[in-house]
Amino acid sequence: MQQRQRIIELNVNGETHTLAVEPQRTLLEVLRDNLGLTGAKRGCDQGYCNACTVLVDGKAVNSCLILAVRAQGKRITTIEGLSHNGRMHPLQEAFVNRGAIQCGFCTPGMVLTAKALLDANPDPSEMQIRRAISGNLCRCTGYVKVVEAIKEAARVLKTGGAA
Repeated sequence: MQQRQRIIELNVNGETHTLAVEPQRTLLEVLRDNLGLTGAKRGCDQGYCNACTVLVDGKAVNSCLILAVRAQGKRITTIEGLSHNGRMHPLQEAFVNRGAIQCGFCTPGMVLTAKALLDANPDPSEMQIRRAISGNLCRCTGYVKVVEAIKEAARVLKTGGAA
């Protein structure tokens, strides 16, 4: 039996969207299916892989585990919201420069996890970086290039790179 839809407002990448959604729909489903923002990937649907990571009020969260109706009143940032005026965020540039993107499936979640880390700690140690991304599963890399990319982005952001 289909539940009655609710009208919600979501602030995604700085824009307010008014949507009619079923109360049981996840933020991941609404971002992908209703808003066409496909950067967050459907992986495990259980919060283990972090492929669906988005920022909610600046914190990295699994969008497969939060109901869209619970995201009202919060600032949601997807990978699509990191670039500005056609220019990639320094984290995105560093991932490309360091070859840390491989197949790309986990990349949006990795980048957003790294953004939350660097926003909270602009000069993390390698161990802090590794701990922050430890929940982001990647089958392509040994995470070395990912860690290098995050270190590079931290340097760029400290020297005045775009945020």
